[in-house]
Amino acid sequence: MLNAHSIADTITVPAPSGGATSGVPFILGTLLAIPVTDAAEGEPVAVQIERAFILPKLSTAVIAAGAKVIWDVSAGQVIVASATAGDLNNFGVAIAAAGNGTTTCVVKLTPGAGSLAT
Repeated sequence: MLNAHSIADTITVPAPSGGATSGVPFILGTLLAIPVTDAAEGEPVAVQIERAFILPKLSTAVIAAGAKVIWDVSAGQVIVASATAGDLNNFGVAIAAAGNGTTTCVVKLTPGAGSLAT
C-alpha cells in the first residue's frame, strides 16, 4: 500500500497568455496560481497552488475570518460579492478579517474548491 506524501511545494505549468510575473496571481483552470518566477507566455513557470498568501483586495470589501473569497480576474484582487464571468469563486478562505479601507487580506488557497463564474 502506498502512503500519501507531498511531492513538492510548487508545480510547473505553462505561463498564461501575456506571461507570468513572480507574485502576480493568475487563474489556472479552477485554481489560483501564484508564480514564484517570471516566464514568457507558454514557457514553464513554477507556481504555488496551496499555502496562505497576502493578496490584494478590493478596499471596500469587508471580509470576515473564515469567509470564502472570489478572485476578480479583471481587477486582480480578492472580492466577496458580485463575481462576473471569468472570476474564480471560492478559490480560498480568509484567514483573518479584512475590513473596509484595507487593501490586502490573508487567504489560504483551497485547491479543488474553486469554480469559474459564468
